[in-house]
Amino acid sequence: MTTSMPAATVLSNTSQRIRTEGSTLSDKFPLLITGLPGVPGFNSFFYFRKKYGAAVIGIKPAHTVELDYPGVYGISAEHEDALERLFATYKFKTVIDASGCCALKSCEYNAPMAELVNCSFGTCISIAAQKFGAQLIRFSTDLVFDGTGEGMYTEEHALSPITVYGKTMARAEYAIVEQCPQTAILRIPLPMGPSLNGHAGAVDWIEHRFARGKPATLYYDEVRSNLYIQDILSVLEFFIDNFQPGIFHLGGPLPLSLYEIGQVINKLGNYPAALLNGCWRREAAPIPPRVGNVTMDSTNIMQILPSGTIQPWPLDEQYLPSGRDWHSVRTAPYPPSALKSALYGYNVEEDPTNPLHWYNRTDYI
Repeated sequence: MTTSMPAATVLSNTSQRIRTEGSTLSDKFPLLITGLPGVPGFNSFFYFRKKYGAAVIGIKPAHTVELDYPGVYGISAEHEDALERLFATYKFKTVIDASGCCALKSCEYNAPMAELVNCSFGTCISIAAQKFGAQLIRFSTDLVFDGTGEGMYTEEHALSPITVYGKTMARAEYAIVEQCPQTAILRIPLPMGPSLNGHAGAVDWIEHRFARGKPATLYYDEVRSNLYIQDILSVLEFFIDNFQPGIFHLGGPLPLSLYEIGQVINKLGNYPAALLNGCWRREAAPIPPRVGNVTMDSTNIMQILPSGTIQPWPLDEQYLPSGRDWHSVRTAPYPPSALKSALYGYNVEEDPTNPLHWYNRTDYI
């Protein structure tokens, strides 16, 4: 059952309850993670909760029936008082704000909802973090740019969002920095990892269609700096322990178009090649508007991260499309586990941040 509003004494001895073997992070807890339905929030909560136990608290929208676990609170964007009480109770020392709605079409058709969830709620979180002295790490998006140029945007480029989602996330950046100047904002592209409902992530959504025999039409000229969710988790852990405020681009080193992403999923999943269709953005429906090349220059954050933190997606070069028909050339079928093990992460046995360690598991929650 989702946790009700806690009593003030629930974590009175939090520092003694954190599982900190081999960790130096105990003074950065309790940790709050918001936006659990999204890929970054979902995976962040499962990873940190598995590692640090009851010192990690999550927020999901009150109407979300999933994630009915201890330590998860149903607090929607309009519940400012409940958010304030949660901060007052737990005295969070770190907040990972992954809140927001990235469903492009939903945001286009319901701009007030997008403003509330993407901007207003994040601003409220930043106000609470500032009030209670918590270090704040906020996720933003590469869609604060329009992609009309050659990509490789730096943090100094002027924002140019064309979708309601991008515009509300851009406004959130300004508002959050104004309320909590010491925030670390991480602009990320498509995070490659599992989603809560199994069809909201980039890999999940495409595979969800293919698995049901439905086609997916993806764009040749929408290009993103995709990266593994496990690398995002490694960056979060680094920032928790080595906090640095500012705006940082966090993208992978191997840009791919949406069509190329679809090719990889189609081939590794052994799905019929005919299910994948490609087109140019100009041929797409007007809603939602489609960005072009929104690849990001991540030089600034790479200079402070440990070497090797960020890997190319996909890591194995044999899965890198070499042409429009690459996915239709087949030899032997891939094993059933190939798609998730190759596209959700790598080094499954060695790397505790690999989502296959906690995907579809709740025994440690």
